[in-house]
Amino acid sequence: MVLLSLAFVPTIFLIILLLYRRTQEHKVKLPPGPRPWPIVGNIYNLKPIHFKCFYEWAQFYGPIISVWFGSDLNVVVSSSDLAKKVLKQHDQELANRHRIRSQTNFTNDGVDLTWADYGPHYVKVRKICNLALFTSKKIEAQRPIREDEVTSMIESIYKDCSNSSEKCVITLRKYLVEVAINHISRVTFGKRFLNLEGELDEQGREFMSIILSVRSIKRPSMVVEHVPWLRWMSRFYDPPLNDHKDRMDRFAKEIMEEEDKQHLVHALLSCKDEYGLSEETIIGLFWDMIMAGMDTIAITIEWAMAELLRHPRVIQKGHDELDHIIGHERNIVEKDLENLPYLQSIIKEALRMHPPTPLMLPHKANANLNIEGYEIPKGTSVLVNVWAIARDPDIWPNPHEFKPERFFEEDVDITGHDFRILPFGAGRRVCMGAKMSISLVTLMLGHLLQHFDWRPPNGVKAEEISMAEIPGVVSYMATPLQIVPLPRLPSHLYKRIIVDH
Repeated sequence: MVLLSLAFVPTIFLIILLLYRRTQEHKVKLPPGPRPWPIVGNIYNLKPIHFKCFYEWAQFYGPIISVWFGSDLNVVVSSSDLAKKVLKQHDQELANRHRIRSQTNFTNDGVDLTWADYGPHYVKVRKICNLALFTSKKIEAQRPIREDEVTSMIESIYKDCSNSSEKCVITLRKYLVEVAINHISRVTFGKRFLNLEGELDEQGREFMSIILSVRSIKRPSMVVEHVPWLRWMSRFYDPPLNDHKDRMDRFAKEIMEEEDKQHLVHALLSCKDEYGLSEETIIGLFWDMIMAGMDTIAITIEWAMAELLRHPRVIQKGHDELDHIIGHERNIVEKDLENLPYLQSIIKEALRMHPPTPLMLPHKANANLNIEGYEIPKGTSVLVNVWAIARDPDIWPNPHEFKPERFFEEDVDITGHDFRILPFGAGRRVCMGAKMSISLVTLMLGHLLQHFDWRPPNGVKAEEISMAEIPGVVSYMATPLQIVPLPRLPSHLYKRIIVDH
């Protein structure tokens, strides 16, 4: 046995040497970056919050860096000029997706939209989704649903605090997630899982359980995913992943078989034969819309409210604008938003400082290309650090300061046309739901500010509020925001405006 073990030593040494020589061969041509270790690359010194770690490395190595996950090369860009090159100049060559094993499992190897490679399938499916859900006419038709769900949130907060004998402290995320669930479920498959008492029905409980399990299910480690001769170990994670995918498929198929026809799923089913859509693609789109819609809404408002608590002057200016334009005798409605520039600026500043996806989903090079004199080999994953770009002092004066007024000085687009702020991405893979999401989060924040004044809980100083993020693709606050709402309008304005569709 000892002799057998010793026989493998030269082989292992040779593999390590070849890997090391491989990285050295690329040293001149690839972007600079931290020195990779043999086998594991830079995984050994990668901090849990990846976008902050890449930001720190960029301060030392420059705005374009090489990072090795095992034998897989990643190039991370952290400036607006480089983001423009990646997402506009080289958009077509970088429009594919890098999928790890769990993403391959859940998306049937990219037959959905989010994780599909760029090509005829992607173009076709994106066009169908735009026509089915994201035209200006469709977004306007869904406005009553948005106003219904936002006023339901206000009513719930008001009722919960009215029933409290002590000063009311709420966990804001609970109410934000309810809006997100109800809005996306009504738009996507035409039903509301939460009743008037805030209780989930049986189908709603299964829906929430699936979503929570997606985030908590155990996946292979980065070492297993990215070191070629360890990838065989991924198969041990397949059974729970496969079971969960089957559960997601069953739920989606139940929705597809129901009779309600006023929703996205039906729109997709109605053009299934015309466009050659498979059932797997429709199910993939079903879950793409749900995951993307839920995270953006809850994350954006929670971070915005955390910043407002830390900056009371911004709350006061928001109140002043709302009182002047809307007054105290009616509720804000979506048509008012265009007349509330400071409210819009608060949302923009929140999305600048706390983009829901701080590290853009990985773009994969489908050809060899050159950026800023550096070679980007075919197959490389290219990531845009949106969070880092928002902290570049060359384009954002005092970038670490929460200052909505900066958007009064210049009208900045946040839907992918201005590469200084990219909360929804840009180019061929820009988020289709950006306009809908902006309308909803702006309306939500408008209602929260119009109906309540806000304070930290007793004994908590505003500057003590934790602004740490959880590790992951999306950036929820690590500590859910605890906050005190103080009603500021007549009681009859805290009623839900119910829309039955």
